[in-house]
Amino acid sequence: MRILFCLCLGILGSSLYAQNKETLYDFTDLPQSLLLNPGAEVKFKAHAGVPFLSQIHVNAGFSGASIYDVFVDDGRDINDKIETTLNGLGSRDYVTLTQQLDILNFGWRSKWSQDTYFSGGMYQELDVVAYFPKDFAVLVYQGNQDFLNVPFRFSNISFTGELLTVFHFGYNKKIDKKLTFGARAKIYSSIVNFRSTKNSGTFTTIETPQGNNIYQHIVQADVSMQTAGFASLRDIDDGGDRAEGARQVKNKFLSRAFLGGNLGVGVDVGFSYKLEEQWTLTGSATDLGVIFYTKDVESYEAKGSYTFEGFQTPITDGNGQDVLDEFETAIPRDTLSTGYTAMRPLKLNGSIKYSFNKYDDGTCNSCVDGEDPPYLDAFGLQVFSQFRPKGPQFAASLFYYKRFSNFLRTKVTYTVEDFSYDNIGLLVSTHFNKINFYISANNLLKYSNLAKVKGLSLQLGFNVIM
Repeated sequence: MRILFCLCLGILGSSLYAQNKETLYDFTDLPQSLLLNPGAEVKFKAHAGVPFLSQIHVNAGFSGASIYDVFVDDGRDINDKIETTLNGLGSRDYVTLTQQLDILNFGWRSKWSQDTYFSGGMYQELDVVAYFPKDFAVLVYQGNQDFLNVPFRFSNISFTGELLTVFHFGYNKKIDKKLTFGARAKIYSSIVNFRSTKNSGTFTTIETPQGNNIYQHIVQADVSMQTAGFASLRDIDDGGDRAEGARQVKNKFLSRAFLGGNLGVGVDVGFSYKLEEQWTLTGSATDLGVIFYTKDVESYEAKGSYTFEGFQTPITDGNGQDVLDEFETAIPRDTLSTGYTAMRPLKLNGSIKYSFNKYDDGTCNSCVDGEDPPYLDAFGLQVFSQFRPKGPQFAASLFYYKRFSNFLRTKVTYTVEDFSYDNIGLLVSTHFNKINFYISANNLLKYSNLAKVKGLSLQLGFNVIM
């Protein structure tokens, strides 16, 4: 059991954090910045992302530990390192994985108003977050002998996962020389979803009044898990042909991706405001939305209480089946087909920026008619928050933007978040005529020893920008 726990902890630590894109936010040279703030300043006339290549994004991590914490060769016993790591983890530590793929991304300036920019497209997203079940990890690894009268809480069990596609259309309007406002409408098409976030109850071992190593084990449980999109996959009949089974799963996923699954609606809003010529304040709220799960829904519930006595569990005494039968009678498991509704994980961004060193040759090939040439340098502060089942996750970044030429623009960030206090990120964007390529990564200081990394983010893409 300890070996199993060690492997699980290692997998968690290597699960290459919230969806914070600190290098991309307000990087207005790229059209992808509009997905983070629909009210970002737009300097170009039109754009088209290369299909399936305009944004490839992977972002993942574990807030509590890294592989290095458990497997470092420092002379200590492996069990001591596991126990030290386990004691340092809490029930609010989490593992997360986010992946996004732009399928289509395009935009154009209105013919009737040079101050209006439209954008739209479609992207696929995977988002998983699971909190560390501290109480039951301790129970599995250390047992309950040293934890008499200490409740192990089922509320520690909390996780969500979603695979979906998003269709979106955005409106960006420069209201005046100071204010730019934007909004983006979204339609969510869910492919699969699972969530278990409202669990309660305890498992407690107490010493009975009779003493003499007689113990009572008390289970009081109210746990549930909701799923959508899985039940029909289980019922696929492939006739023993794995290729045929894979084809049927692919067809189901494609159908759900193109509005054939559970649907939802959402909106993004944002703004940019020039406090003065060189000071800019921005803010956005993205994925303010909801998905209604009514198709292919299957939920599981277990609710009740059960008490048994003994120093050892009755299963080890040879009465396992009788105990299981009694347990299932006391805490019945129900399978339901009731629909449910889930909010999308709302994300908030904000920044303040000071720009300086204006480009002074009087030309700007990528600027909209009438716009001033850009500043070559800027620095500022960006803050981020994302709502999760056990509360919001936060991050704050200091950044420096440098435009070396029309060909090369960069942004360096220093971020403090749940995973690290020394997270250095870098975005490099190249512009050759109308062709753009960009790449971004964070936690650059940890690349010399990836075992120490608690979180990593990587994104890249190709655009045509006019």
